[in-house]
Amino acid sequence: MTTYFERHGTLHVSGTQLMDAHDTPVQLRGVSTLGLAWYPEFVNEDAFRTLRDDWGANTVRLAMYTCEDGGYMTGGDRQALEALIDKGVKLCRELGMYAIIDWHILSDGDPNIHADAAEDFFARISARYGDQPHVLYEICNEPNGAAVTWPVVRQYADRIIPVIRENAPDAVILCGTPTWSQDVDLVAQDPIDDPNVMYSLHFYAATHRDILRRKAENALKHGTPIFISEFSICDASGNGAVDMKSAEAWRALFEEHGLSYIAWSLSNRDESAALIRADSDRKSDWTDEDLTETGLWFRGVLRADRDEP
Repeated sequence: MTTYFERHGTLHVSGTQLMDAHDTPVQLRGVSTLGLAWYPEFVNEDAFRTLRDDWGANTVRLAMYTCEDGGYMTGGDRQALEALIDKGVKLCRELGMYAIIDWHILSDGDPNIHADAAEDFFARISARYGDQPHVLYEICNEPNGAAVTWPVVRQYADRIIPVIRENAPDAVILCGTPTWSQDVDLVAQDPIDDPNVMYSLHFYAATHRDILRRKAENALKHGTPIFISEFSICDASGNGAVDMKSAEAWRALFEEHGLSYIAWSLSNRDESAALIRADSDRKSDWTDEDLTETGLWFRGVLRADRDEP
């Protein structure tokens, strides 16, 4: 079997579109882990193979919390976290999938708070994977807080991106945007001076509807390349009822603009956003009975959008 990575190779950005090595538009489609410290068991070969072969995913996002329980900056086992990233990156390479390494800020809000640690992390990580073109770097998951404006995020990006570029000059880098990666429409006022940067847009369909979709459309209209690096179809808490009407409206936006999209989350946590049911102990080869309502919907989306050779 020719894998997705073998067909598409090194990625780059052209205008608002993610392109492959042949200058053909591509969509990365896949899933994000929950916090690596919380559900490490889902980083396994059979799980990734199931996502690839049964679901039709071509990408896995490796989400490493910085300041939550067990986070990189809050007493987490840094060696174990980096070992999980290494395992995930290697599995993706072996399976011909793309991997996103996610510096998953959340409660820390301002990415500049831990910029020293981020600089050290991305210097070492990019040195390790700089020659592996299936790797993308997500430098700040969800900047948030009233004082965390786009210039504040831009200040952080201007510090971290050159560190990555020392080792991975052409890799695609994802940069979060203010208000939990919703304010993508602000980027066009002062975009980062790097042709291979895309800007993260996150949504939870039961909370984020027409207003955020209009912000996305406005950003694209002004030339901002968007990457949906995290979403679900429930509310923003990760729980509650799903909103299928809003979910389908977002799906239509994906397809209209060729946007890449990564679903949250590959876990069996007892919440609506989890793709696996809380009462399932399977870590791969999931049946319909193992999947949540969200998981069933998202697997159907991936299967319908599957990019066959």
